[in-house]
Amino acid sequence: MGFFFGLLVGIAIGIGLIMAFARSESRRSKRRSELAKTIAALARMTVQDSRKLLAPQYYPSWLTWLNQHLDKIWPYVNEAASELIRSNVEPILKQYTPAVLDSLKFSRLTLGTVAPQFTGISLVESECGAGGVTMEFEIQWDGDPDIVIDINTHVGLALPVQVKDIGFTGVFRLIFKPLIDQFPCFGAVAYSLREKKKLDFVFKVSGSEISAIPGVSEALEETIRDAIEDCITWPVRNIIPIVPGDYSDLELKPVGTLEVKLVEAKELTNKDIVGKSDPFAVIFIRPLPDRTKTSKVIDNDLNPIWNEHYEFIVEDQSTQRLTVRIFDDEGLQAAEFIGCCQIPLSSLEPGKVKNVWLKLLKDLEIQRDTKYRGQVHLELLYCPYGTDGNIVNPFDHDFSLTSLEKALKINENLTKAELRKISTKKKKEMFIRGVLSVTVISAEDLPIVDFMGKADPYVVLVMKKSEAKQKTRVITNNLNPVWNQTFDFMVEDALHEMLIVEVWDHDTFGKDRIGRVIMTLTRVLMEGEYQECYPIDIAKSGRITLSLKWVAQHKVRDS
Repeated sequence: MGFFFGLLVGIAIGIGLIMAFARSESRRSKRRSELAKTIAALARMTVQDSRKLLAPQYYPSWLTWLNQHLDKIWPYVNEAASELIRSNVEPILKQYTPAVLDSLKFSRLTLGTVAPQFTGISLVESECGAGGVTMEFEIQWDGDPDIVIDINTHVGLALPVQVKDIGFTGVFRLIFKPLIDQFPCFGAVAYSLREKKKLDFVFKVSGSEISAIPGVSEALEETIRDAIEDCITWPVRNIIPIVPGDYSDLELKPVGTLEVKLVEAKELTNKDIVGKSDPFAVIFIRPLPDRTKTSKVIDNDLNPIWNEHYEFIVEDQSTQRLTVRIFDDEGLQAAEFIGCCQIPLSSLEPGKVKNVWLKLLKDLEIQRDTKYRGQVHLELLYCPYGTDGNIVNPFDHDFSLTSLEKALKINENLTKAELRKISTKKKKEMFIRGVLSVTVISAEDLPIVDFMGKADPYVVLVMKKSEAKQKTRVITNNLNPVWNQTFDFMVEDALHEMLIVEVWDHDTFGKDRIGRVIMTLTRVLMEGEYQECYPIDIAKSGRITLSLKWVAQHKVRDS
């Protein structure tokens, strides 16, 4: 009797818990649905809608006045801007026409009857200087343009594609320079898209979406975004002369180079059901096809080591950023995105090597996803132009020249352009030879790995390219060992060599790896000698102190 009573009570409690859980999930689903509707409504909100919701101080009278006048003159602005866009963008569309298409050309281009709305104006005092004025205008535009692009394919198929439902939010920068003593008080205006916050659009063919045609929609969208990036996005500057004169100082000019070593990644998210991800990296400062670097694919590894070097042109260190995107290679299928990271170039000190570990994110703009996706290890060196040799760049061909070679080079009767071309070619062929002395000083706060006792640590030093190895003595039962042992390695190609420092625990019947530190030789090439305490990767805790010294051994190379 007691058994049946308990069974009934258990069933009743179980049914009650199931009903409570179902009701809770229903409420949660409803809240999520309402939140999604709210977010969608906010995304569709126009400037006029926001004025109804926000207090008047958020929209000062002078801003309202400016938008009203823009509405009045918009038909004339539309005509002038349409022609300007056609003349500037059409050649770039031709340049970036994808392989699946034969040609792209505007057959109709007007910006419609709806004028953009200014949502903010600011004076950039840090960029003004004595000879000019720099202003930034935040603009929102949900327009009704009439844009038709004629697409011709290689098979003779012609498609008139409409660009519809354009939504844009961004910040334009205007530079009024130089200031002069005649009306309108400035000689020229340079304009650029300083920040692209949102750019949405759809393609349609005869009223239906072009996505029905495989490959064309993606190729066309990528072409348009590349064209926008190349022709108007900062640091590109388009100059409109107001008064005749020389305004070459406003033009976009390289200011330096960024040397990037893609060293490694760790703890990457596994995107494969069977096995592990096959990661590769895409790196850029400006996301243009000819300025984007792609690493090799490391098969079946969530802790890949690349050790690849890239060089990028820097045009504005104060605003540009280096972006890294990690993907999982899927063979013939599209690569699967793992994560991305970014570092501002303004955080780099000229002439100083910076080692950074950057956490991977799902999105650089809206960082709501807190899921851990792994980290990427980069080594960065920014070398500005015009330093007259005050900054040492080991990736420069001159760095590896002997005194005799430098003297011979100075006597060469070559132009700067020819020397630059030769230097670029030599960079790929150059190597630096010498002796690397590594002193393993000590480690601290190592994790307990032995079941009985602490740990019996020792260190193995490995040169990745030459595979040369050395190891320290074993320090028994110690989590803060001191070695003070020095090892010498003959290095034939220091620019492309890596030092791998592995910390192991010695056991009678085997050994366990505690962790590792991976480093390139760039810093020791530049500084000659330094001492540093490194956190030990993979290990739960621990740091290791090393001293590195470099002695170059120049040798004559074949021409």
